[in-house]
Amino acid sequence: MAKIVRLEPIAQETSVETNGNLLSVLLNKDLDVLKECGGRGMCATCHVYIKDGMNALSTINRREQRTLEVITSCKPNSRLACQARVLQNGVVVELPPGMYINSLQDIEELIGRRAEQDLLHPITGQVLVESGKLITRSTLKQLENTPSFQVGSFFSNSTDV
Repeated sequence: MAKIVRLEPIAQETSVETNGNLLSVLLNKDLDVLKECGGRGMCATCHVYIKDGMNALSTINRREQRTLEVITSCKPNSRLACQARVLQNGVVVELPPGMYINSLQDIEELIGRRAEQDLLHPITGQVLVESGKLITRSTLKQLENTPSFQVGSFFSNSTDV
């Protein structure tokens, strides 16, 4: 039987099969979720806050707990959407503020502009550039140790370093 999940601040409701995960809810709503680890609970790119209905979700497993511990924006109501399974109605998910960076090219296209919203690190959720601040090439340097972006090869192929 399907359960209803509400997404805030976009004020949308959607249904998910009992024991379905919140990640499927986000993907069904065409929200741009990175799922960098493929939904295995290891990367925090699907980090969300549970505004209401935490008891209507599956319990936090050990892997999810370890991943949540490294997220700088983690709160007591944090969950990884890929690991949180909906067991009952009444779940209200609050999407984290800010925009996750999908690739270095995303940042490259934004250099010289002011961030319309916080730009977040794809793994840790750390704020790379605060809303309203100027996006500079130094933002790329902050991602230097993120292997999935292959930063070194990006810089070697860039003509304007």
